[in-house]
Amino acid sequence: MGVFEDAIQTFLSPIEDLLADDSISEIMINGPKEIFVEQKGLVYKRENAFRGEEELQSAFRAVAQSVGRTIDDDNPRLDARLPDGSRIHVVLPPMAKNGTTVAIRKFSKDDLTLKDLIKFGSLSKEGARFLDICIHLGKNIVVSGGTGSGKTTMLNVLGSRIPKTQRLIIIEDAVELQITAEHVVQFEARHEDPQRGIVGVTIRDLVVSAMRLRPDRIIVGEVRSEEALDLIQVMGTGHDGSMGTVHANNPLEACTRLETLCLMGDIKIPPDAIRKMVGAAMQIIVQCSRYHDGGRRTSHISEILGVDNAGNYISKDIFRWFQTGKNADGTFEGEMRPCNYVPTFFDQIVANKLPFPKTNFINAELKKVA
Repeated sequence: MGVFEDAIQTFLSPIEDLLADDSISEIMINGPKEIFVEQKGLVYKRENAFRGEEELQSAFRAVAQSVGRTIDDDNPRLDARLPDGSRIHVVLPPMAKNGTTVAIRKFSKDDLTLKDLIKFGSLSKEGARFLDICIHLGKNIVVSGGTGSGKTTMLNVLGSRIPKTQRLIIIEDAVELQITAEHVVQFEARHEDPQRGIVGVTIRDLVVSAMRLRPDRIIVGEVRSEEALDLIQVMGTGHDGSMGTVHANNPLEACTRLETLCLMGDIKIPPDAIRKMVGAAMQIIVQCSRYHDGGRRTSHISEILGVDNAGNYISKDIFRWFQTGKNADGTFEGEMRPCNYVPTFFDQIVANKLPFPKTNFINAELKKVA
């Protein structure tokens, strides 16, 4: 039995059943007596509890030690990946006023496919087929969405559709992606720890290395800082079909978010030039959304057409999810529908003899439901 498994049995026994339950996607601990979980997109309080703050802190100090990290009064925050792939973040008092506060994000052990997303109601058959075509044609794709909206799942699915003949390099702050492909190289950033003499290695450093390792495509996991500029440069310098994720609520906001992140670094590129770079590099945005019924759905598949004369991003929806009703159990009824917009690269679809007729983009009922 490994060190982490020992830590679970010894210190995390109050939540051992929650960790073992595959239907739970997140465990949230707000001090020793308040524990919540997320199941099927909804949050519920559970009766699990630690005996007190001392036991709770001891548990997560042990977890930190089991993965070679430290959390104490001098280092009151822990951001780590557990051996099973789960992500954990811990904040200690006095910063955390409720007591030691923890979030454990669990990831599905199943390798989902486009067919699964269709079955779950996240995508239509036409929307899934269109995304598959975008991967085949090497279109740059940004997956946008809020926390817990399904961005990582979507990127896993899309990345797994990359042709077997291509070399994929994945760069992440902490490894979350589990892309099933034949030729995958994964890099993980390393956080600086002066007390232990560890020098940090940033996502930006790893992008530089990746560019020298003959990638066909590069995926930058969750873009949260100045590495956005690296992703945009990768997309605009011959690595067609590169991908990344960003926190945003709609496709236009995703463009603005990436622009803002690009400007965070110590760069001397004018903002107008950055905006044009973002508009030119981003081609397809897949917007993932978590709805009030707990469902995670692909709300938009949009094409970005650069910027207009006023400097505004131009976004055209190709497919959107429309709610048509509500069931007795509170779940939403709806479907993804085309938006009467034919993407600018439709001629490439025709030239490559891909079976996707122009009629798949037409929706005569759009005006009635929009």
